[in-house]
Amino acid sequence: MEKNKKITILGIETSCDDTGIALISFKDKKVEILSNIVSSQTKIHEQYGGVFPMLAKREHQKNSVPVLMAALREAGLLKTATSRIPAGKLKTINFILGREQELLKQIIPFLEKYEKPDVDYIAVTNGPGLEPCLWVGTNFAKVLAYYWNLPLIPANHIEAHILVNFLQETDEIKTASFKKQNFPAICLIVSGGHTQLVLMKNLNKYELIGETRDDAAGECFDKTARVLGLGYPGGPAIAAKAAEFKGQPKIKLPRPMANSKDYDFSFSGLKTAVLYDYLKNKEVDKAEMAHEIQQAIIDILLKKTINAAINYKAKAIILGGGVTANQELRKQLAERINNMIPNTKLMTPEAKYSTDNGLMIAITAYFKLKLAVDWKKVEVDANLRIK
Repeated sequence: MEKNKKITILGIETSCDDTGIALISFKDKKVEILSNIVSSQTKIHEQYGGVFPMLAKREHQKNSVPVLMAALREAGLLKTATSRIPAGKLKTINFILGREQELLKQIIPFLEKYEKPDVDYIAVTNGPGLEPCLWVGTNFAKVLAYYWNLPLIPANHIEAHILVNFLQETDEIKTASFKKQNFPAICLIVSGGHTQLVLMKNLNKYELIGETRDDAAGECFDKTARVLGLGYPGGPAIAAKAAEFKGQPKIKLPRPMANSKDYDFSFSGLKTAVLYDYLKNKEVDKAEMAHEIQQAIIDILLKKTINAAINYKAKAIILGGGVTANQELRKQLAERINNMIPNTKLMTPEAKYSTDNGLMIAITAYFKLKLAVDWKKVEVDANLRIK
């Protein structure tokens, strides 16, 4: 990469039910967010109480081109230039999108109507996540990288939730930088499909020290919210109902594995306790129950995280994942840090960057330019581990 050269990255995220595409440009360490568009499928999956993978895949195929166009338009990079796709290239595009027929129908007229944008790299989530969804985004990125002759950077979804924390706002320009005083760091990643504690020793140096043995915290929120009839997604629904409760709760739910000597989690027992309690007493105050569910999950997450931070002498605690947008979780973690390990820095992304988005993928690529490869070499790994 030439010194002082402006670099533009297109980031694509389709690991679950959000189609996210963003564009960033940077020169040296100055990063500017050009666009960050997310198309959510929440309304579609409400009836299932969770994400239905094949339905999510179909929606990603429908949404990918419109979201890309919106992102390019907002960035000022969508320019028309009518042309025909050569037969040889059309054959390759058909091969890449052989299983993505709905996406194929949309991408051909898009490529023929618009010129190659002023982009230097494409980045895409290749794992972990729902495999059908990951393939849509990855194949979409492959076609763009192939047709526009651009290098492709595969991004780990979990690492992206961590690295977006290093985007710090300074007026309208963003500065992304790593500082030695932030390491080692304990990263708490909490979402619908993941609950993990990661020891971050430095950039590209991670160690997974704990994870859920069954349900993720986000799944627990979703399933208990469904039991109470509060809707989907469960995290925001439980938080909103919990805020209605005032006073001391009489309901007492278990905190599974909160006192175990490792850093693993378990939330299935909590979910089961809520179900049994509710079946025994359907007159239960839902606000009180929601308050106790939220507090139980927070207690488990915070105890493990603080213990890990103390034992590993962490200089920072980093949050990532949709569940970490929970304001009560952030508030109580900040209080716990202040009381127990006041010299430890708390790093949290803006709430809008906690959930899945293309920006976090583009930011990950910012730190991974040397990992850019030819599009043919990128594969999906639904169980991709951070390392």
